[in-house]
Amino acid sequence: MELFLLRRYHSLGTNGEIYHEGRPVVKTIELPWRCNLKSVSCIPEGSYPLGIRITEARGKHLEVMNVRNRSHILFHAGNEVFKDLRGCIAPVSHHVRPGVGSFSRDALAELEALVFPVLEGKGEVMLHVCDEEEW
Repeated sequence: MELFLLRRYHSLGTNGEIYHEGRPVVKTIELPWRCNLKSVSCIPEGSYPLGIRITEARGKHLEVMNVRNRSHILFHAGNEVFKDLRGCIAPVSHHVRPGVGSFSRDALAELEALVFPVLEGKGEVMLHVCDEEEW
């Protein structure tokens, strides 16, 4: 499976939208680009495999794998980047403004319903992250 995260960069956050087979799946919010600094920046543009990460404390999550100089980049619920994120990606149903979205839990459930069955069936999922203006 191929997913495309098309981003729009702003000083107060990075807004994006994930597409599968040319159709929008969910919108996203991330921290602004700050040179891939851990806990304060979104991840670099590029192509990344997705995997499943399971922890006792938080259960099952989608994880973005093989991010240079970063680890534990997850998809998880969050509606405000500076309050809820430290480098991860939050799916949202709507963008309110840069770095702020709404109905994140609903959007996360929609993304997981699409991706988990593929990964659990031993399929591969690739996330291609790019600037929407360059795509």
